[in-house]
Amino acid sequence: MSNVKLAVIFYSMGGTNFQLAKWAEEGAKEAGAEVRVLKVQELAPESVIQGNEAWKATVEATKDVPVAASDDLEWADAFIFSVPTRFGNMPSQMKQFLDIQGGLWATGKTVNKVVSAMTSAQNPHGGQEATLLSLYTSMMHWGAIIATPGYTDPVIFGAGGNPYGTSVTVGQDGKMIENVESAVKHQAKRTVTVAEWVKKGNA
Repeated sequence: MSNVKLAVIFYSMGGTNFQLAKWAEEGAKEAGAEVRVLKVQELAPESVIQGNEAWKATVEATKDVPVAASDDLEWADAFIFSVPTRFGNMPSQMKQFLDIQGGLWATGKTVNKVVSAMTSAQNPHGGQEATLLSLYTSMMHWGAIIATPGYTDPVIFGAGGNPYGTSVTVGQDGKMIENVESAVKHQAKRTVTVAEWVKKGNA
């Protein structure tokens, strides 16, 4: 049984990154971790959300998911972030969540947290790698330990071969083009394993 505490933190407009987060939860629990699945605060106007059926459905589907807070970051040994790409960057909702963690950062409470990330876009070259790198840049400032999947298992290639983190291509119909569940679960298990190493080393 692992003693790792993992926060899976997502932002999802069409439901894809919520699904990735749930798969990450399953993989991490299979590795014995204690997991919290959390969403970041929505910033878009309600009128805009109501005008988009997929967005509205995702808000409804995630209404009971707790909103991530600084306490969750302090609690966790490791984080997995799941975000869509926005012009090659993380969404503003996730950026705002990271930007308000100055209190944790200033007191050293983000140091040596293990972190990994996943993303999605509507085409294979929609900015997935740049999005993950934008998130990892913040993690470097936090003093976190970045644990990418790299090419540590053949399932990575089956999901598109992104070594920075599992990335999903979503068709215009909203369905995932690649079968990525196995890659997500592998990434989650790897994150938990690295966090176990760090905890043992700190002990």
